[in-house]
Amino acid sequence: MVPLQLGLDLGQYVAPIISAITTIVIFVFVFVVLFVVGRLVVTSAVEKSLRRRGFDETIVGLAESATIGVVAVLSVALAATIAGFGVVLAAFATLAGALALAVGFAAQDLIANFVAGVFILQDEPFTTGDWIEWDGNSGVVREIELRVTKLDTFDNELVTVPNSDLANAAVVNNVANDERRVSVGFGIGYDDDIEQAREAIIDEASNIEAAFDDPAPSAPVVSLGDSAVVLSGRLWIDPREHGYKPVRAEFLEAVKERFDAEGIDMPYPNTELSGDIEVRNVDGAVGDD
Repeated sequence: MVPLQLGLDLGQYVAPIISAITTIVIFVFVFVVLFVVGRLVVTSAVEKSLRRRGFDETIVGLAESATIGVVAVLSVALAATIAGFGVVLAAFATLAGALALAVGFAAQDLIANFVAGVFILQDEPFTTGDWIEWDGNSGVVREIELRVTKLDTFDNELVTVPNSDLANAAVVNNVANDERRVSVGFGIGYDDDIEQAREAIIDEASNIEAAFDDPAPSAPVVSLGDSAVVLSGRLWIDPREHGYKPVRAEFLEAVKERFDAEGIDMPYPNTELSGDIEVRNVDGAVGDD
């Protein structure tokens, strides 16, 4: 009787064990098939689609990684459903939803910078090596990452800017175009010859190696100041071949030396006072000048 009873007791556990093993095998098999097929098909389709539309390689790599993650999650869900893990799947979905909500609140800034980085890489308002200005700041782009952009200032300082700041600001790209105008205001005295000054400015601009012949340099009168007639010396350069600030400094110095050589005055602002001055002595006597 004892062996028979023992056999009956073991029989009670055999069926559940076999059922559990079968369920696990089905789950693993379905998951592997779905994941492998999905990874090969879906990832390849996403990659080809993005490359055909000319997306940046960083975005393509990110999309591939995200696609693999999505395929893995869907494969787990479908395999669990087919294998009969309904209760486990429901608990997993609830936990995943709560976790996603918590992460979303905790990482709002991170997500905003990440999304902004994707748009910057795709829209390309600037690229590595560009000189940009934003919100009163400026620098040369060293590296564009998905969360931040790194720039070098003209004092050789490294600046790390969150991408959301650049995405939401008016960014000036100083080297985006093949031509850029260099403008410098030169003030001359009211008694000086405007044509002589204009000729000197244009001549010195033409002698600068970086200056284009077309558009040609010019020097129109732009304002009549309190103490000077202001001419705007203008020349055009290729900002990717020649630095804007070095060319501007060279232009400014050349015209100053030319004005000095030709005796053209560059007056500085001055104020003339008129009227009477009353002088009162300590003893109360008053005198007029």
